[in-house]
Amino acid sequence: MAAQMFEGKGHAAVYQKYRFAPGKELQQIILAYLQEKRANPPELVVDVGCGSGQGTRFLAEHFKKVVGTDISEAQIQEARDAPSTPNVSYLVCPAEELPFEDTSVDFLTSFTAAHWFDIEKFMREANRVVKPGGCVAISTYTVDMSLRYGNCSDKLTKVFREAWDLLLKYSHNRIKHVLDNYKEIFEALPFPDKKRITDIFDKIPMTVAGVVGYLESVSPYQVYMKNDPEAAKSLLQDTEKRMLETMGVSSRETPVEFWVRHVCVLGCK
Repeated sequence: MAAQMFEGKGHAAVYQKYRFAPGKELQQIILAYLQEKRANPPELVVDVGCGSGQGTRFLAEHFKKVVGTDISEAQIQEARDAPSTPNVSYLVCPAEELPFEDTSVDFLTSFTAAHWFDIEKFMREANRVVKPGGCVAISTYTVDMSLRYGNCSDKLTKVFREAWDLLLKYSHNRIKHVLDNYKEIFEALPFPDKKRITDIFDKIPMTVAGVVGYLESVSPYQVYMKNDPEAAKSLLQDTEKRMLETMGVSSRETPVEFWVRHVCVLGCK
């Protein structure tokens, strides 16, 4: 069964505000793979589990027609409301029931979403819609995250990790796929030509407010909020206060570097 964790309007709005697009290193790996495998640029690109459209908008910069799909109407509304180009459209549908003809999709992607799908059904559906010679890129960022700022990067990362480790106690069991570096997802991909890259590091420009907002956007925080709203809010407030104290600054808009490790499964049918 698929797991639905990002459905509500409030959560979708936080997701749109604080989730980041795929980093430059991940982007380059995906684009280079397509150049290697395909003589012609993809015509139809489908981004499954697109959320509020961060990855979809990256794809739209490079390809002729991009369709983002998500099971959450609230997420799709956020994606539609965001500024985008005319070559992008969005559909509400499950990842396991894509409204595309057999062998009609040139390139199918999923950014930080596939671990929520019914993997067996999703892979069958991917195999159905992707053309022979078509490609897939299924990626996620992992829980390996760190913060860089001046000479206090280690202390700053420790503050962030303490909050993150507390939230992980509330994580759904689907997070096992992320902790396992998408090994099961890689093995389930029914294409003979495939590879998995587990050491893609990207630095994402953020602010202190953005880092705290990211914590608010993750599914374990939403579970924590339902269980104990006061404690959840206090966690974010305390984390922000400790980050500012560690950095020796007062503004929550102070820039920091947010380092993340991505895993990417690539395949060609």
